[in-house]
Amino acid sequence: MHTPARRWACMEVEVASTVEVFSVVLSSVLWLGLTALLVVAQWRIFAKAGVPGWACLIPVYNVVKLLHISGRSGWWLLGLGVPFLNLFIVIRLVFDLASAFGRGVAFGFGLLLLAPIFVPVLGFGSARYVGRGLAA
Repeated sequence: MHTPARRWACMEVEVASTVEVFSVVLSSVLWLGLTALLVVAQWRIFAKAGVPGWACLIPVYNVVKLLHISGRSGWWLLGLGVPFLNLFIVIRLVFDLASAFGRGVAFGFGLLLLAPIFVPVLGFGSARYVGRGLAA
């Protein structure tokens, strides 16, 4: 036999599980949307630089191509496996990437600190690839 207090407890559990399911579904949809936006933006960055867009989908190869777009050797990839050196390489990479698209130091800081905002700006915006040699 169910008492009113027991029925109330069961309803609270149902409401709590519904809210949990809704929050999991909502966060999953938002995460998937942001991931799709960043993949498409990365594809556009590669295409602007004259590299096939599909190259952004291949792990490790995409980093090598991004290093080439930034004017760096693919050998820099090995430095990403070295603690503390990898921090220098990533910081240098984002500033070189900004420079390769004719953007300044402030945009490089944006890429470094707010990548989910600045990568789509670089991919979908009016930035043109000028290359590493011409950007300095």
